Amino acid sequence: MSWLKTCQRNELERSTMKAYSSHVRIHIDPRIGTLLLSDLSRSDVRDFMYALLDDGVSRAHVKKVMVSLRSILSEAVEREWVTHNVAVDVKLRRKARTAEDEKIIPTKDEIRLIIEKAPQSHRAMFVTAIFTGMRISELRGLTWDCVDFERRVIKVAKRADEFGEMGPPKSRAGVRDIPMAPTVTETLRAWRFDAPGSDANLVFPNGAGKVQNYSNIYNRVFKPMLVANDIVDDLGRAKFGIHALRHAAASLFIEQGWNPKKIQTLLGHASITMTMDTYGHLFETPEEDVSLFEKLESDLMAA
Repeated sequence: MSWLKTCQRNELERSTMKAYSSHVRIHIDPRIGTLLLSDLSRSDVRDFMYALLDDGVSRAHVKKVMVSLRSILSEAVEREWVTHNVAVDVKLRRKARTAEDEKIIPTKDEIRLIIEKAPQSHRAMFVTAIFTGMRISELRGLTWDCVDFERRVIKVAKRADEFGEMGPPKSRAGVRDIPMAPTVTETLRAWRFDAPGSDANLVFPNGAGKVQNYSNIYNRVFKPMLVANDIVDDLGRAKFGIHALRHAAASLFIEQGWNPKKIQTLLGHASITMTMDTYGHLFETPEEDVSLFEKLESDLMAA
């Protein structure tokens, strides 16, 4: 397919190419691959989208497949094979938010327990995650030259993908400086003497000095740690994943009263919209809102 070849020429990440190829092979080609581009209608695209949902494909994954389909049709428009991208106007309506959709944010007691009980092999990584909000891919790709102990700043300038290959953050916003809390500084100073050697100068390498595998960190370290310390759900399973440490950091930032723009920058979000869509509910303070409305009324009536 010409679209996939274009993606390869644009040197997209290996993990991205894998996802795109999967979308085409598993979903797009079997369902609408026999249709001529010139015959494809908005109705066909909508039927395709709903068929994925009816077959049990998650809404999140359907959205990703639709992004790929729109990109395929944009390629066709650029090559003048069709005059209009019929998928542009086909959107998956946002589902009403439920309690199950809320992101699980570790409590302060759970955060303190993780810091206290984390295995020595990964304590420095988890402490850094909690106090910086760095993504696990950024932690796996962090190198010592990006840790400035003098300025007490971590420079996020690279990441490791799911295959362990190093590269830049996915967006320009991902490149950022994050100040280190005293605990992070002290923990990383001590860890530097205990960390496995790494030719790549990795801060958190595996025993062979290479990039750690995400699944190994979660299944062999993080999940057993949560279960052993009773941080579990109603079924006795680990209550959350490693990404929850990033949510924990965001909640701590917000609790300090830092403005959304600063938090957007620290988290490396591409837009303030992303920050507010993800954590906007944490900025809400009903008690303060009541006081604000009381003052509004007082100021009005006193005039």
